[in-house]
Amino acid sequence: MKILLLEDDLALSDIILEYLQDEGNDVDLVYDGQEALDIAYEKHYDLYLLDVNVPAIKGFDLLKMLRDGGDKTPAVFITSLNDIEDVSAGFESGADDYIKKPFALAELLIRINNIHKRYYAQSHSNTIDIAKDLAFDIDKELLMQGDTSITLPLKELKALKYFLQHPNELVTFETLYSVLWDFDETPSPESLRAHIKNLRKSLGQDLIHNIRGSGYKFEMRESST
Repeated sequence: MKILLLEDDLALSDIILEYLQDEGNDVDLVYDGQEALDIAYEKHYDLYLLDVNVPAIKGFDLLKMLRDGGDKTPAVFITSLNDIEDVSAGFESGADDYIKKPFALAELLIRINNIHKRYYAQSHSNTIDIAKDLAFDIDKELLMQGDTSITLPLKELKALKYFLQHPNELVTFETLYSVLWDFDETPSPESLRAHIKNLRKSLGQDLIHNIRGSGYKFEMRESST
């Protein structure tokens, strides 16, 4: 993959750079948001890997500027910020994933590879196969059961899209709160359970598994190829 890495911690940036290059990736390293913005306009990347608290332009603002300009390149934030408001702000700026420092390099690589596989599949198909006779139409944002299309309520749609972006992974309650609810809304465990229950009914299959005390895991039974 061609990766743009924005990280102003010199030691950490060198560690990440070397690791990703050893895994066969082509990585450009920059240390401030303005430099990242300039090079993002000049080159095409498969992934943005962005720290948040960096000089010149903060990571959240940088990604929002790129998204507003029509740039749909997948992006992952790497940051020590871990409040629910920060996580929510990260996703609202257009992030595909969010990894908190400190993290294992192997975990970072897993997340990067998952994003790469997901976007490669979506670039070659307008639908994602979920299970037998069940698919998601990316363009129309419709759940397809055979020849029947289902329009999901907004929060169930947000949940399904996030689950499809993170198949077979633990998605924590906190992450779902930030994905489903806006800043001016107040999430609650009861509301989350209700939305997940409704989504399960729409899917018609036991694909969403409760991980007691932690969150949910979405089971993909067919690859999206």
